Amino acid sequence: MNKHLTSNHWGAGIVTVSDGRIVDVEAHPADPSGSAINGNIAGSLNGRARVLRPSIRKGWLDGDPGQPRGERGRDVFVAMSWDEALDRLAIELERVRDVHGNGAIFAGSYGWASSGRFHHAQSQLKRFLNTVGGFVRSEGNYSYQAALVLMPHIVMNYRAQVEQATRWPVIARHSDLVVMFGGVAPRNMQVGDGGLARHRGYDNLRACAAAGVRFVNFSPLRSDAMPELNAEWLSPRPGSDTAVMMGLAHTLVTEGLHDRAFLERYTVGFDRFAAYLNGETDGTPKDADWAERVSGIAADRIRELARQMAVGRTMIATAAGLQRADYGEQPLWMTVTLAAMLGQIGLPGGGYTVGYGVNGNIGNMQRLFGWGSFPQGRNPVDDFIPVAMTSEMLLNPGGTYLFNGEQRTFPDIRMVWWAGGNPFHHHQDLNRLRTAFQRPETVIVNEMNWTSTARHADIVLPVAAPQERLDFGGGKSDNGLIPMPAVVPPPGEARTEYETFAELAARLGTWEAFAEGKSAEDWLREIWAVTRQRGADAGVELPDWDAFIAGDVIEVPDPSPEQVFLADFRADPDANPLPTPSGRIELHSETIAGFGLDDCPGHAIWRTPRDEAANKTDTYPLYLISGQPGTRLHSQLDNGATSRRHKIEDREPVLIHQDDATVRGIADGDVVELFNDRGRCLAGARVTDDIAKGCVFLWTGAWYDPDFDAPDHRDRHGNPNVLTHDMRTSSLAQGPAAHSTLVQVRRFEEPLPEVTVFDPPAFVARQDR
Repeated sequence: MNKHLTSNHWGAGIVTVSDGRIVDVEAHPADPSGSAINGNIAGSLNGRARVLRPSIRKGWLDGDPGQPRGERGRDVFVAMSWDEALDRLAIELERVRDVHGNGAIFAGSYGWASSGRFHHAQSQLKRFLNTVGGFVRSEGNYSYQAALVLMPHIVMNYRAQVEQATRWPVIARHSDLVVMFGGVAPRNMQVGDGGLARHRGYDNLRACAAAGVRFVNFSPLRSDAMPELNAEWLSPRPGSDTAVMMGLAHTLVTEGLHDRAFLERYTVGFDRFAAYLNGETDGTPKDADWAERVSGIAADRIRELARQMAVGRTMIATAAGLQRADYGEQPLWMTVTLAAMLGQIGLPGGGYTVGYGVNGNIGNMQRLFGWGSFPQGRNPVDDFIPVAMTSEMLLNPGGTYLFNGEQRTFPDIRMVWWAGGNPFHHHQDLNRLRTAFQRPETVIVNEMNWTSTARHADIVLPVAAPQERLDFGGGKSDNGLIPMPAVVPPPGEARTEYETFAELAARLGTWEAFAEGKSAEDWLREIWAVTRQRGADAGVELPDWDAFIAGDVIEVPDPSPEQVFLADFRADPDANPLPTPSGRIELHSETIAGFGLDDCPGHAIWRTPRDEAANKTDTYPLYLISGQPGTRLHSQLDNGATSRRHKIEDREPVLIHQDDATVRGIADGDVVELFNDRGRCLAGARVTDDIAKGCVFLWTGAWYDPDFDAPDHRDRHGNPNVLTHDMRTSSLAQGPAAHSTLVQVRRFEEPLPEVTVFDPPAFVARQDR
């Protein structure tokens, strides 16, 4: 058996190879808290679901150009050679460009893909399409779209806020209290964009608890806080965190605990918000009693917590998940407002951060300099859609919508190309997405496995896994550089995306523009040379490529271990103004107010979630929360051993409170059906007191497996997005709002259908027209 180094978004790993096959992957021995997600790699890469040959949907082959037949997602496939598949693809790409233009090609291609500085799926696809005239892109992300749009108006670019987040060791030394809205989920801290050399967050949080820092966890899920934190668990009604914050803020004002001097010097617009808070504008004071009626949290505890937050050094930690709900901009704006009222922004251990726990590096590490990467070039097409509006775009070509103060028009998309992502995992209302995916003339997917996205494609191109190609890893917010040698060859006829696009470019006459005469290794050596030079500029000497790729993980110095968010702004707001119109924190934004949006006016507000406002709670009485699982990254490698071992009767587990289970006759381990007016799915019941009464928690990422003979095409496997709505946060950010979902649950009494998505789809022999 041979051992080799590798890297994934969940950290560095050691691969064991026997007889030319990967048999195990373990965490790197230097990682203090390596991820169990490594256990998925061997089973998935060697699994039955691997895409082994280029494949084309039969209905697409049988149709005329631009007029495919059959139904995506239900049709059978025909395997064919690479040469013929690429010939057909080149002809179709030229047809779409000639007839409809490059503005009819959508390659938003959202998704984490796999780690690696060169073999990054979206970078490869986008560079290729940029050399043939461009494409319509997507803007933002599903994780924190509301923050990306809102935060630049009121503080600064959200990604800059995350990079500058106060470090957890600073909190350990200076904070008295951390109030977590949505927790700091340890399962999310396994991952980091591009990878992590070490998982530091767990030890840093334990150090906070050991130093006497107290934690309060507002969440429907107890385990959103590590048990070692001994956090007080308060479970508000999902979607009501903004109301709780307003109850806290009202107490600060009425008891004279807010910092008037800070508000005067560092913010604008507090008077406008205060009038709303006190009920002067709508007749409803947002006091603790009102907050109790909305949230279920006792008014006395809200008032007591407000006093505790005011008398000690307090960090407000708001999870990114809170914004993935109806009016998701509001808990973010209210977080900033509440922190400003406490007056501790810019002090060590005080203020706020939106996004602790989004990944393993926020508040723990940042990179000293930017690593080299594969250049994408310039996109000649200037059109885009907000990332969570894919279905709307496909179903409503030429329709108009609002986004960040602009009225925009949806493009008329004829070709969709997806690489490195799985919209049938991360998008909302999958039955609607299935309908939308029938509209384009051609759908192309690059994939390792036969996920539901691949099954809804016309042309499926097999790609190599990270362990089957040469690359190197370097996280976007990490200090590690990790060699990634190819340890086994790709199975079947799978190949790297660079090889695929280079051959396709040769057919289109753009090979030189795409490849620049270089092999994949030539590019890697060039990208590493850029990285070495940037290191030298920062005072770090890195080895040459040959020594690096044969060596171990390299860690460069942490650029800011004592970082305190907005410390310079607090020290001198005139010399260090914020990039807002006023240069200050905007508790009321004249810019946003000027957009005239009822669902997102000029300051933080409270709005009742849509399903509640529509009086659906009697029919669907349980709140569905869907978050990142601990057993995989989103939907990646769901057919691997770690992911499958935690399923119940091959279904994704759903957490349900004992009281809610009892009244429905549900026992631990039963298969249950979750349903509402949008769809239904099966899951395995996990009865636990770790979930709040009235809520169920279904992890995201189970590969969507619709049963076309069942009501609503019931998902056999447990994908929560058959239940979520596709109405988004507001007309400001148009972010996803998956957490505002109501469902009913029943014990499933019928014969259990087999989960089929871990096997390949049906194939037929080719019949030439």
